[in-house]
Amino acid sequence: MKRVVTVFACFIFLNVSAQKFEDLALTPPMGWNSWNKFACDVDENLIRETADAMVTSGMKEAGYEYIVIDDCWHGERDSLGFIHPDPDRFPSGMKALADYIHSKGLKFGIYSDAGWQTCGGKPGSRGREYQDAMTYASWGVDYLKYDWCNTEGLKAEGAYLTMRDALYAAGRPVVFSICEWGSDNPWEWASPIGHLWRTTGDIYPCFDCEEDHGTWSSWGVLQILDMRKNIRQYAGPGHWNDPDMMEIGNGMSENEDRAHFSLWAMQAAPLIAGNDLRNMSDQTKAILTNKAVIAIDQDSLGIQGFKYIDEEDFEVWVKPLVNEELAVCFLNRSDQSRELSFDWKNQVMEDPDFEYRYDFSQQKYQLVNVWTGKKAGNTQKTTKLTLSGHDVLMYRLIPVH
Repeated sequence: MKRVVTVFACFIFLNVSAQKFEDLALTPPMGWNSWNKFACDVDENLIRETADAMVTSGMKEAGYEYIVIDDCWHGERDSLGFIHPDPDRFPSGMKALADYIHSKGLKFGIYSDAGWQTCGGKPGSRGREYQDAMTYASWGVDYLKYDWCNTEGLKAEGAYLTMRDALYAAGRPVVFSICEWGSDNPWEWASPIGHLWRTTGDIYPCFDCEEDHGTWSSWGVLQILDMRKNIRQYAGPGHWNDPDMMEIGNGMSENEDRAHFSLWAMQAAPLIAGNDLRNMSDQTKAILTNKAVIAIDQDSLGIQGFKYIDEEDFEVWVKPLVNEELAVCFLNRSDQSRELSFDWKNQVMEDPDFEYRYDFSQQKYQLVNVWTGKKAGNTQKTTKLTLSGHDVLMYRLIPVH
């Protein structure tokens, strides 16, 4: 009896001391994920070539670091229950693949699911959380995307807490990406569990649409932008709202890709590319590596932007930045061009959740167009121009003292 009591007490101690790894994702994670472009068609050659392309394209230099394999990498579990990669798709094994990615100065991410099976029908981690966490640590995994398919009978907070504790017990620091689709309001409970949490269902490569799959839908950029309101106060360094991976380079127009990237930056969203990095057009590469826009997303203040003006097809978004700076993004939701006339001196932008206030009648700011890199006057003058359909005008505002 005494021996049983001792073991039980040890278990309680380990459970209480578990936590998520701190000092990770202090700015929104940046990287690439295989799902949007390749779905289940993944193998080790694709992943190696993508890691190479992340370096040679300039994306690594721009701040992207995670190479994440999504669903369908799985083979079978062995007689002891340990998961192995598909031997035909990943014949060299995950440890060798992780070592290759690390040799490029990048980090390695992988995917699993809280249920019995993944969304693609592969073995999930339910009941095997500690076993899988140990396996991932032995492979050198730095990032785990953890999905929510086939989870009947589970409560989200508890399921994700179990995997958090398993990752911590395995001892290798891992960014934990909660992919629960926002169904159970993860922003209310996920901050001590994960480093980012999905706020919506899956994205689709269109700017303004819904893709109906029968029992569920995928969503365009504008639909995702509209889907969750009044949750920005839950985000910040080490815990981010995640509106899903990006579809830049997957078939939208240049205007739409530019707007997509701008809006994700204004939301302090994780910047996870979802295109084929090996075959990017110059315009796709230029959008994904725009350092001025990335700097707004990665701003160390870690505050998500808010909607300042909402006039049907026209919106203005504002994001507080360090050093009393701010970003302002004008969005034309319509597919038609519109004339823009914005008198800065008549604007007072007050943050509804944090103590930021910008009175342009009292403080002068220099305007820098983050897409052209050019100075665009200051807030003493009215901004007048034509804004194309499905496009943005995005400024960084710097106080003039």
